[in-house]
Amino acid sequence: MGFPFIPFNPRMDQWAGRRVWLVGASTGIGRATASALHAAGASVIVSARKTQALEGFVAEHPGAQAMPLDATDAHAVRDCVDTLFAQGVVDCVVYCAGYYHAMEATRIDLADIERHNQVNYLGALYLIDAVTPRWLALPPGQRGHISLVGSVAGYRGLPQSLAYGPTKAALINLAETLYLDLHALGVGVSLINPGFVDTPLTAQNNFKMPALMKPEDAASAILRGWARGAFEIHFPRRFTFWLKVLRCLPYRPYFALTRRLKTGAEQV
Repeated sequence: MGFPFIPFNPRMDQWAGRRVWLVGASTGIGRATASALHAAGASVIVSARKTQALEGFVAEHPGAQAMPLDATDAHAVRDCVDTLFAQGVVDCVVYCAGYYHAMEATRIDLADIERHNQVNYLGALYLIDAVTPRWLALPPGQRGHISLVGSVAGYRGLPQSLAYGPTKAALINLAETLYLDLHALGVGVSLINPGFVDTPLTAQNNFKMPALMKPEDAASAILRGWARGAFEIHFPRRFTFWLKVLRCLPYRPYFALTRRLKTGAEQV
């Protein structure tokens, strides 16, 4: 006799009439997810620094709203939140802004590391700081859901991930802490940990990327995860399963296996 599945969050499978704001939606996973939500009937707001890309999205998705934003500007984030909530409650906020350059400890670029932190982590904090009080001021049944796009690169230390991996590890820890603090107060929290997805960021990689996904398939996996009421949404599972196994290994076998994988990737 199995135990019944109890969702971590209220299931989000009916999007008609819901307002969803995606920060970092000009390309890749963010744009594909915004498109999928629009098709499902959501009222979609897309933000990014690239105004032209946002306008192109709105032209292709009538009824969507473009809100240009630099997520690393805390004052701009707060002003954007004020504007959107003046128009009505935002039911779901997705932080999918991302920045990535491969880096190793033998070639540290401190300015680039700081940029990773600004986009991948601090921007998420600015958003949470601005949005959470808005939701907590509402009755419990009307409070929203925040979803952070992390990465399996945040599970453990990986080659060429000196700048990127720690920011995603921070997001994973942040999402877990947010869930502990906010779930009982009626605010939903979910964490999205993709594997390799074909985006402008991963196009920089000079190695073979196992189980590479299309952004549209990633978006479908995200919507399925929200419909299940999941906390962590990770994909593709045939790839992320093995990374979760690696996550549990003691350091000695983990380092030995990771070095071997690094050597194999360099020979591709």
